[in-house]
Amino acid sequence: MNTPNRILAYLPRTLPTARGQGLAEYALILALIAIVAIIALIFLGGQVSKILSNVGHSV
Repeated sequence: MNTPNRILAYLPRTLPTARGQGLAEYALILALIAIVAIIALIFLGGQVSKILSNVGHSV
């Protein structure tokens, strides 16, 4: 078996695990962003509510 055929035979075994690993990393990043957003809303929720209320009353 020559070198290009060896490489092509090797690729299908390695690609699915790399794709799954990338998906897991994206899921972890998305979860981290969601946690940061929830924490920000908990601490800043009252202020945001007041600002939106003022904008609503002025319209």
